[in-house]
Amino acid sequence: MPKKMEDIAKIAGVSVSAVSIAINGKKGISQATREKIFKVINENDYQPLRKRKKGGLRKVANCDLIIVNDKKGVVNRSYHTLPFFDHLVTTLTQNINGFGANLRIDTLRITHLAEDLRDLLSESAVTNAIVLGTELSAEDISLIDSQIKNVVFVDTYYSEIDADFVTTDNFQGAYQAAKYLLEKGFTEIGYAATSKNNPNFLQRRAGFRAALAEVGIEINTEHFYKIDAADLVSLKDLKGFSVKKLPQVIFCDTDYMAIRIMKECRNNNLVIPRDLSVMGFDDIEEASLVNPELTTVHASVDQIINQAIYQLQAQISQEDWEAQKCLVGTHIVERNTVKLK
Repeated sequence: MPKKMEDIAKIAGVSVSAVSIAINGKKGISQATREKIFKVINENDYQPLRKRKKGGLRKVANCDLIIVNDKKGVVNRSYHTLPFFDHLVTTLTQNINGFGANLRIDTLRITHLAEDLRDLLSESAVTNAIVLGTELSAEDISLIDSQIKNVVFVDTYYSEIDADFVTTDNFQGAYQAAKYLLEKGFTEIGYAATSKNNPNFLQRRAGFRAALAEVGIEINTEHFYKIDAADLVSLKDLKGFSVKKLPQVIFCDTDYMAIRIMKECRNNNLVIPRDLSVMGFDDIEEASLVNPELTTVHASVDQIINQAIYQLQAQISQEDWEAQKCLVGTHIVERNTVKLK
């Protein structure tokens, strides 16, 4: 039988009002008492919920952010330095009542996912989770979804899986990028792709090629560069990329890749955008800090995160909730790395 607030108070050895104060993030109890109450909440699979003053969805009071780490992928050992991750933690912390800055973050290894997930669930109750699923396969998604009661996957999307997803509309964003470059008059167009064929990047490539196909343009094979994400931080020459026989412009799967290619060009005495135009995707903070500033596709991280929180709230509070897949739109941010007409 599900635990009630009275049960939590009895187990913790505190008053019901103390439990209510802790759950609602109010003053009136010590930090030690607050931590004791939440320890009992976690151990007993209790789902404290608080209604908004004017009705509507109740807010999640506890949540796990699950990061699946792939040392060879985009979400690698240094994932915590990614702007997306910073936005994710900050926004979740601000929106999840009761836990605040104590939002629990769990890291699982993609190469040992089943084992790590089993260990996590045996050590603590995880009933509400947002999973950063950038590197996850369909099988990985299904495994996690089957083990956690309420879960939303962000930064990935599988149409065949009956689960909640929130991600950027990658097809639309790359389609917009190709249209933008065509409008600038480019006909020799290159593409820098990550070697990881996850759904995000496959959708970007599909959208970009679709826009080019409408005007009968194809990407020359020698202008399609496949680059390992791990090589982006290398101090050596960038594998998979050559400054010989460059196209007029290169669109990149990510801003990180675009910035790295810009560096490679500078190392070879090429000037951006005089000798090569470059365009990225994501609109990370560094895109406006490099020189010249990077033209890119803006993906709204805050909107993705807020939507994920909404869907998690809905799963908890609505018994008839149906899995929802949400794609968040994009727009072009024009800066200085694409040569004007």
